[in-house]
Amino acid sequence: MLGLRTEIYKVGSIEEAKSWYTKAFKTEPYFDEPFYVGFNIKGYELGLQPEEQPTTDKTESVTALWGVADIQSEFDRLLGLGATLYEAPNYVGGKIMAASVKDPWGNIIGLIYNPEFKLP
Repeated sequence: MLGLRTEIYKVGSIEEAKSWYTKAFKTEPYFDEPFYVGFNIKGYELGLQPEEQPTTDKTESVTALWGVADIQSEFDRLLGLGATLYEAPNYVGGKIMAASVKDPWGNIIGLIYNPEFKLP
């Protein structure tokens, strides 16, 4: 295993999702096709794929956590963009905080503030 490379979210409208994720992650896609939109988020891939049968009823068994410097600000900003509450910011051990929201297509976007995390 080499570590996380890509997180893919399935969406009902790839054009609407592309616009929403551009605002949510404050970056433009580097790859933009009808079958896939890819964003480079500080060296990690965030991908969007269109669903054949759009639904907001998604499985909730896996959550990727995106690192943030200020969890409350990012959590509030995503809610302001139309995300919905899934898990409010809370301490999960020491100074580490986690939170999550659902995007307009029902995907969970996890956030984590972890002052101990360092990239190799």
